[in-house]
Amino acid sequence: MSKICSTCGLPEDLCVCESIAKESQKIRVYIERKKFGKKYTVVEGIDTKAIDIKEVAKNLKSKLACGGTTKGGIVELQGEHIQKVMDFLVALGFSPETIEIANERR
Repeated sequence: MSKICSTCGLPEDLCVCESIAKESQKIRVYIERKKFGKKYTVVEGIDTKAIDIKEVAKNLKSKLACGGTTKGGIVELQGEHIQKVMDFLVALGFSPETIEIANERR
């Protein structure tokens, strides 16, 4: 018998908690310059309690063929990938209205 989700009460294979959490996120995507003028795409605002941020980062790095890391609830990807990141987050189930593209931070 499958396990029951403690939050929504449905079996884990039918659980809707993660999809509800994805729709209510306020995600900010921007470019940041780091050491030696290197550019990083930063994704912040993903709730680490409801969504596995390491899995999201792993999928983003694989899809974009770049390096990156997660630090304190923030995903850092090497290079400029703003539009591709936004398209991929929408494909993962995040609402496009909740994804904000900000100006470059230095």
